[in-house]
Amino acid sequence: MRPYIICHMIASVDGRIDCDMTEQIEGDNEYYEALDELHCPSMLMGRVTMQMHYASDELFTTTDATPIDHESYHITHRDCSYCIAIDTMGKLQWQRNEFDGQSLLVITSQDCPRSYHSRLTEQGISWIAVGEGGIDLPRAMNLLREHFGVERLAVTGGGHINGAFLAAGLLDEVSCMIAPGIDGRGNMTAVFDGLHSDKQPTRLQLTSVRQMGDTVWIRYKL
Repeated sequence: MRPYIICHMIASVDGRIDCDMTEQIEGDNEYYEALDELHCPSMLMGRVTMQMHYASDELFTTTDATPIDHESYHITHRDCSYCIAIDTMGKLQWQRNEFDGQSLLVITSQDCPRSYHSRLTEQGISWIAVGEGGIDLPRAMNLLREHFGVERLAVTGGGHINGAFLAAGLLDEVSCMIAPGIDGRGNMTAVFDGLHSDKQPTRLQLTSVRQMGDTVWIRYKL
């Protein structure tokens, strides 16, 4: 079993998701109003997004790079909501163990140094180590449901982590907000990015469309 997973993003009309850009074209607070309506107490982001908004500027370093080398997890306390970071090799450092009332939880691969997990434990931060040569996302989601009680999860970017969840067949819904503006810059990350060039398009089933100010909120089932 795994959580029910919704990818929730806001993008420009041309599908770009740079946060500095979307903040300029979004109306008021539509993105978070919609997120509240999705009833996902926990949200998950990739390393780049977490570093941009939550983690310290300085990256983690260690003199002991011995990997943890086995599937394991640590529960500081079982909570009803988590702010979850995907950080394959344990690069992010943290000054807090919760954000906006959500307990921090970090997911790494088994190749991550065990000294990193020791640091997280000392800081009162929950963690999961799963997968060799990269994070095993399906197994990580099973552990989230079984041991941390996460039943509904919002995946909120960036484009590569969204793409990884899509490729792994882990998304139940896509919730996309189209803000009233155009980016137009080249080489900017899209809502889903980094997939293999030979991958076939993913068909979606439209479930609802709503106007929120000048922003359009579209929901799809996979």
